[in-house]
Amino acid sequence: MISSTPETLSYLLADWLVDYVADVLTRQDRFTIALSGGSTPDKLYKLLATDAYRGRIDWSRWHVFWGDERAVPVSDDRNNARNAHQALLDHVSIPADQIHPFRTDMAPEQSVQEYESLLHTYFDGHPTTFDLVLLGMGDNAHTLSLFPGYAVVHEDHAWVSAFYLDEQRMYRLTLTAPVVNRAACVAFMITGTAKAEPLWQVMHGAYNPDVYPAQQIRPLNGNLLWFLDEAAAGLL
Repeated sequence: MISSTPETLSYLLADWLVDYVADVLTRQDRFTIALSGGSTPDKLYKLLATDAYRGRIDWSRWHVFWGDERAVPVSDDRNNARNAHQALLDHVSIPADQIHPFRTDMAPEQSVQEYESLLHTYFDGHPTTFDLVLLGMGDNAHTLSLFPGYAVVHEDHAWVSAFYLDEQRMYRLTLTAPVVNRAACVAFMITGTAKAEPLWQVMHGAYNPDVYPAQQIRPLNGNLLWFLDEAAAGLL
């Protein structure tokens, strides 16, 4: 789905999300979502918190996770959970025990083990994992914390991983392709001319996930949706 600007794209995705959540909740008691970090979804989160959208969603049945996290304190403005709370979660009525950020107050390896155990508690025995994984994509075609040239791109068993990202001099905590590819729906939200070439490569180029890690996101039985602005879609 393509919209003219990042702003109109946020409305397009918000309207789709309202309908999708309502449909899912006709068939089950809960809606599980993994939120994206980064700047692109921030407009979407703030829009969902407005009067125009807040009352159209049954937030009490949401169970919220994150696709990835920087191993920095919650007080740090680089923390994805902090930013999602400020933009959306502090303004809607999701029970606190249904919001599951990565723990960044412990060793990354311990945080990963705790998160993986939580995910298995939620999803073992179910045909899919998340009802929705919302993803972005960087200029270097990374998604989640699957960065070009790192072994985590090829993880084929563990659902969660931690590694030290040399370029940012910090640990990253991330869901991996195996758990995301078992989701019922994966939706990419991508904007900007800098994404146009890597997006074309991800969608139509030769398979080379060491260079284009987003190519690893290929749902096994779920839907894969692309929400793009015209700038990002310019080469498609």
